[in-house]
Amino acid sequence: MTPNIAPLRNVAALIGLIEKVQSRAFSLPGMAIFHGPSGWGKTTAVTIAANEFQAYCVQVKEHWTPTYLVQMIMQEIGLPPVRGVPAMVDAIGDHLLTSDRPLIVDDAQYLLQKKMLGLVRDIYESSQAPVILVGEEALSQNITRWENVHNRILEWQPAFACNISDAELLAPIYCKGVVVDAALLAEILGKSKGSIRRVAVNLSRVQELARSKGKTSFDLVDWGDRAFNTGQPPVRPRAEQAYAAASVVPLKRKGGAQ
Repeated sequence: MTPNIAPLRNVAALIGLIEKVQSRAFSLPGMAIFHGPSGWGKTTAVTIAANEFQAYCVQVKEHWTPTYLVQMIMQEIGLPPVRGVPAMVDAIGDHLLTSDRPLIVDDAQYLLQKKMLGLVRDIYESSQAPVILVGEEALSQNITRWENVHNRILEWQPAFACNISDAELLAPIYCKGVVVDAALLAEILGKSKGSIRRVAVNLSRVQELARSKGKTSFDLVDWGDRAFNTGQPPVRPRAEQAYAAASVVPLKRKGGAQ
């Protein structure tokens, strides 16, 4: 485990999911879904799990095409180029069949566009290797529209929201050298609404403030009335909005009309 990546609950959840698919009984389906809201640490879990299992891993982008998807899987595996999508799908399937290594597809919600989900299904059918789809919360529901994929899912694993034990593991990483008071950490957790990313951002802000004040510990009193990162844009006070509106000078049109 690298020092800059905390062993959060979602790491253990994804590792356990892959282990379950790899050790499944003969004839059971070999695909699985790990799903949850953005910012909950799924991609970090993918990074660690991929190293743990020496898995092949691709992170799908919204603009990818079916051809580019299989090209990127070929590149990840290290296979020589072949011509045509069908030939690439067969080559990937043949390799996974003999390698005994899982394929993890991150940001799999983008597979539902441009007929890419069927390619991943074909790769699974060609190899019967574990195929783990990782994506946003709606992935689990949206994929039910594809019955020939849905019935190949062995397990659906939801990601966990950040809790206090996760936050305590994140603090030494994102607020290094500063002791974060328990009450402040609990407030950060509450304002972050389960998002690991927002907890990390708020802890980084604590570190920045503590260093600027020369402090090695920080609590709610030190934080004061500063706003936490909640995922919402900052709102101007009404008085400031009224002043800004009153300060706008209308532009004069040609001919003197306003």
